[in-house]
Amino acid sequence: LTRQILGIPFKRHVRPMLGYLLPSEIDAILEATGSHWTGRRDHLLFLLLYNTGARVSEIISLRVRDLVNSSHKQVQILGKGRKRRTIPLWKRTSTEVRDWIKANKLSPEDPLLPNRWRDALTRSGVSKQMKKAVARASSHCSSLKGEIVSPHIFRHSTAMHMLESGVALEVIALWLGHESPTTTHGYVEANLQMKKQA
Repeated sequence: LTRQILGIPFKRHVRPMLGYLLPSEIDAILEATGSHWTGRRDHLLFLLLYNTGARVSEIISLRVRDLVNSSHKQVQILGKGRKRRTIPLWKRTSTEVRDWIKANKLSPEDPLLPNRWRDALTRSGVSKQMKKAVARASSHCSSLKGEIVSPHIFRHSTAMHMLESGVALEVIALWLGHESPTTTHGYVEANLQMKKQA
């Protein structure tokens, strides 16, 4: 019976192409966060999503202790299957993280990106804040008008921009915490320019 069940062919379906943001669109979203407390937190949130290529669940579960050393140049992410990976932070991200921790007097056990009640942000909270930022950014960046931008698209954008910069697929797979490099091949499929060159 088990063999018969396993022998049932998978239903054929069309796999959607991966969407991603252009660097100019990401910059527009980052600039639209504002200078108040929530805006500064959202700026760091979106910057971390882009820098690390992490899943939303991985970013909102970050604690201050997950920053590898006092210089805040690396972050340790707990991914799928309880697997840890260490991602280097850009100088810009590292500086912003350090300033954020200092300004908010966060202890090692505190969530790195808290809400107003100092609890960790939720996925719905992140989506809500991103929706607001995209709406503000679309007034300066016309390509964002009418676009549905989810936090996960930042992950696709990170991978795509690394690929366009010549980073090997195996490295991108490790960076994103992909179980199989096959998952990463979807980014090559989505990049028309790379296919033209091939």
